[in-house]
Amino acid sequence: MAERRRVDYSVHRDVMHKETVDNVFNPIHNTTTVREKVQKSVSCSGPRAKKCLVGSVPVVSWLPRYSFRENILGDIISGISVGIMHLPQGMAYAILASVPAVYGLYSSFYPVLVYFIFGTSKHISVGTYAVMSVMIGGVTERLAPDSAFSVFDNVTGEAIINTTLRDVERVKVAAAVTFLSGIFQVLLGLVQFGFVVMYLSEPLVRGYTTGAAIHVIVSQLKYTFGISPTRFSGPLALIYTVLEICSLLPKTNLGTLVVSAVSIVCLILAKELNAYLGKRLPVPIPVELLGIVVATVVSWQVDLNGRYGIDVVGGIPSGLQPPALPKVSLFSQVIGDAFAISVVGYGLAISLGRIFALKYGYKVDSNQELIAFGLSNTFGGIFQCFAISCSMSRSMVQVSTGGRSQVAGALSAVVILVITMWIGQLFEDLPKAMLAAIIYVNLQGIMKQFMDIPALWRSNRIDMVACLCPLLSHHSILNNLFSYFRPTYSLLGQIPDTDIYRPLNSYEQVKKVPDVVVFRSSATLYFANAEMYQEALGRKVLHHKDLGSQKKLEAKQKRVEKKEMKKAKKEQVESDGAEMKDVAVIDVEPEQDPSLPRAIVLDLSPVNFLDTVGVKTLKNIKNDYEEIGIKVVLTGCLPGVLHDLQTGGFFNDKVTKCCVFSSIHDAVLHCQCHCGTETTYF
Repeated sequence: MAERRRVDYSVHRDVMHKETVDNVFNPIHNTTTVREKVQKSVSCSGPRAKKCLVGSVPVVSWLPRYSFRENILGDIISGISVGIMHLPQGMAYAILASVPAVYGLYSSFYPVLVYFIFGTSKHISVGTYAVMSVMIGGVTERLAPDSAFSVFDNVTGEAIINTTLRDVERVKVAAAVTFLSGIFQVLLGLVQFGFVVMYLSEPLVRGYTTGAAIHVIVSQLKYTFGISPTRFSGPLALIYTVLEICSLLPKTNLGTLVVSAVSIVCLILAKELNAYLGKRLPVPIPVELLGIVVATVVSWQVDLNGRYGIDVVGGIPSGLQPPALPKVSLFSQVIGDAFAISVVGYGLAISLGRIFALKYGYKVDSNQELIAFGLSNTFGGIFQCFAISCSMSRSMVQVSTGGRSQVAGALSAVVILVITMWIGQLFEDLPKAMLAAIIYVNLQGIMKQFMDIPALWRSNRIDMVACLCPLLSHHSILNNLFSYFRPTYSLLGQIPDTDIYRPLNSYEQVKKVPDVVVFRSSATLYFANAEMYQEALGRKVLHHKDLGSQKKLEAKQKRVEKKEMKKAKKEQVESDGAEMKDVAVIDVEPEQDPSLPRAIVLDLSPVNFLDTVGVKTLKNIKNDYEEIGIKVVLTGCLPGVLHDLQTGGFFNDKVTKCCVFSSIHDAVLHCQCHCGTETTYF
């Protein structure tokens, strides 16, 4: 074990209270008036107008610089693969939305093209999604129930449902709520309200999606058993629906049940095989497409609908629908649903988009994403689409098959266009039970989130409550908005000849510590401001450089130096004429960017608790910055914060409590010794 390096220091100064500090070190006051701030914000110039255009229509910025040589092949393969996935998922999720299957194809075409123009994420696959579809389905079935289209059949003496008129009305309802949700998203984006998603904690979102998945599964049981349960509304609707389905089980259509069971088993086995062969195959096997093709062929040959009464998709018109303005009279009835759909859809999409952006080293503009999804839904509502978000499964396929830009999404829309114009009619005999099976299998990942509950119980029980009780978390959102609306972030410097650290912009005599950044937030660190904390730290440390780009640059520099070392060794061997033996190769740390600090001290003294997102944020900061050669240490941790770090998994074999210091000055001295910087002890 290496001997611990000990540094002795003593402090010789007068005891200082706040008034003495102000009188001696001349505090800096902000002299900018409100009028000057307003004038600066509304002023217009050529560069600012250009920046506004590029920010509003991102395709204008990135498309002219698109590298066909590097990206086009991957984008083509990815676009075709994702387009093939859009077909079965679009049809399946249209059934969830209680509209004809073909409208799922429309929803996989128009919104995707709009997002291509206005979106900023390069990797998410925009289109239909189960959670959004079930929310739309709840609205369409409430405002256009089967009972409203029931007519008496004089021949059989029974009431039958006019499905044609019902579907027409449900499409109008879905288009209206989609159009209105798009308007909400555009308005929120224009007033820079994209930050609101940060007040949706990760446990809340995961808990909500898990609950929605349960509703999705229950809603598809009627297609699995071939029964027609009554639709219920209200807080206990799910329980009543399950009880109704149980009472109707004796009336199960055995043919439908067999098709469902076989489809589910085959899809699961095929997906497992796909995962097993994933590294060996250049493109994943289109399991869902093969499934609906086989199911359609079997249904057509055996006549499952005529002989066994198995419900099929039915008529699929070829071509696209003409645009039509939504039914304005419905707006007052769906305004609440539209706002909920707009927030949930955006929250799910931006969360996934930021994951990919961090991984691949670019930035996703939260406000522009809100506008992009708003325009996608607005135009989609005009063309009879239902609300969209992004799909995790399609996004993973888009990334794994080489997709590098929004071009992949646009190409997937072209694939859907070809299917809609010429191929869609071939799937009219597809059993709806097959589409329900596709939905079940695609919900595996969401249902696994039930394992969050025991993990959160062990690490943070407040987060567990937020996961189990979204309403309670919504109450905390209101408190967060008022209590921690916008925390301030500052860099601290040292008052000369003291161990006192204050913000650099607070006193004239405060000096920056060489090679060390001391960073502090004015508020506690938790899910609502975790992303702002990371972004503010990046601005202060990297000086507007991108962290992902720095990590790529660091990795590239290491590869170049390793290659040069091998080349030099080879030249040495050739010059000696013989292989050199017993040569020790010493890895030399690459020279760091001189504009970057050597260490970061995170002052957590204002932090009084850490949730799971806060712990994960600190863990990511330490890992990411140390990857580019910047040491990260903590200071000012209260006992409760240390406990949260411990239970949250921050500490491990490599990260011990040796990175936590009692005071800022202790941490700074340690970092200066570690960096080899000359230190003055006092």
